[in-house]
Amino acid sequence: MASDIFENFFQAEARMFLLTTIRIALAEDGSDLTSQALFKETDTAQARIVAKQDTVVAGIDLVPLVLEFGSNECQVLLNVDEGDRVSEGTLVAALQGPAPIVLKAERVILNFLSHLSGIATQTAKYVDAIKGTGAQVLDTRKTLPGLRYPEKYAVLVGGGTNHRLNLSEMLMLKDNHIDRAGGIVPAVERLRTELSTCPPIEVECRNLKEVREAVECEVDRIMLDNMDADGIREALKIVPESIETEVSGNVTLENIRSIAELGPNFISVGRLTHSAPASDFSMQFSLFDD
Repeated sequence: MASDIFENFFQAEARMFLLTTIRIALAEDGSDLTSQALFKETDTAQARIVAKQDTVVAGIDLVPLVLEFGSNECQVLLNVDEGDRVSEGTLVAALQGPAPIVLKAERVILNFLSHLSGIATQTAKYVDAIKGTGAQVLDTRKTLPGLRYPEKYAVLVGGGTNHRLNLSEMLMLKDNHIDRAGGIVPAVERLRTELSTCPPIEVECRNLKEVREAVECEVDRIMLDNMDADGIREALKIVPESIETEVSGNVTLENIRSIAELGPNFISVGRLTHSAPASDFSMQFSLFDD
């Protein structure tokens, strides 16, 4: 049975995208002619998935989903939960099923598990770095095409907070929008006039003048974009508690603590997804029976 965090996240549109991504991943491999030639459909394979390094596990609940695309005869025993921090050598899952199905699914399973666990592990490092400050680590839309939902799920598993899953969940006024509208005030007014149900509005501010304009509009969140520490400090003095604040731009594991201690509500980090190294797992086959 899948974990609560997995079931709660992958519903409706998110689940549709996930299943589509799995289907494409399996289709990319085409027919496994090697396994089909050497194994009969009645042959059974048993395998163990083992962590080859210390990691935060994310994507373990995808294992049975991937196998279900090939056969409903596969059995999976998950030995860990999503978000568990495991050490090198930990058995994370055991499975068995028709040998051709399991062998074809092997690389797809490991690709998902390695990639998502890498993101979760990276996220956990950033979250740990700012513990006690009151700030939250946000992801961004800097995700691989087609993997937006799984990658943001991995951030959640690692203890981070999802920003917006798509462009309609929160409206983001960036420099191009502001320049086109002639300023922050007319841009916000246009959004609230044109949209019968206006989602929350966030404004990306490049300087203190823009921060003041965004405050005047009583937007929901103000992003302090690529500001230095002094700029962030001054901006936070201007923004009332009723408006959320987010710091973005050039955030690293080395400087995130000092940024968080300035007092923003959120710190967004593109590196959570676009630069996370994959975690290493192996699938070890122990038995083939006909």
